Amino acid sequence: MKSTLIALGAICLCAATASAQAVNDAQIASIVVTANQVDIDAGTLAAATSKHAEVKKFAQLMVTDHAGVNKQAVTLVTKLKVTPQDNDTSKSLKAGGEKNIANLKTLKDAAFDKAYVDQEVAYHQAVLDAVDKTLIPNATNAELKALLVKVRPAFVTHLEHAKHLQSTLGKQ
Repeated sequence: MKSTLIALGAICLCAATASAQAVNDAQIASIVVTANQVDIDAGTLAAATSKHAEVKKFAQLMVTDHAGVNKQAVTLVTKLKVTPQDNDTSKSLKAGGEKNIANLKTLKDAAFDKAYVDQEVAYHQAVLDAVDKTLIPNATNAELKALLVKVRPAFVTHLEHAKHLQSTLGKQ
């Protein structure tokens, strides 16, 4: 349980870091791609590991949806000739994601499902906060800003889905 809280805290802190700093479009591109990859990696592990049908279904949805967002982001930055620029936030997100995966790999069955879903709730809330407070306000390119605004409702839907799943796991 303690390692789960540490992993959750690290991921939330990383996403919150994005809220605390001004970033340019190249850095935003890196944050977006990294944040999506972190969720793709966790979803891939959960889809392969969980025995709970709804957790597996949710995990696969995360992989599909976040891969789609990354495809749109890569297409846009290629069109705009923007090279994503690693920054403290993207590096922290990647490190936090790696810690989360390492933690999840130590868990099984209901403990795994709970840790994965709890992380998804915290992560999506933190990412939404970063999107609202930093990424959208700091995006200077209109197309990049439009992409962030376009994908935001999907993150809200993911958060609501994760919260619902979290509430059902607690009742089993």
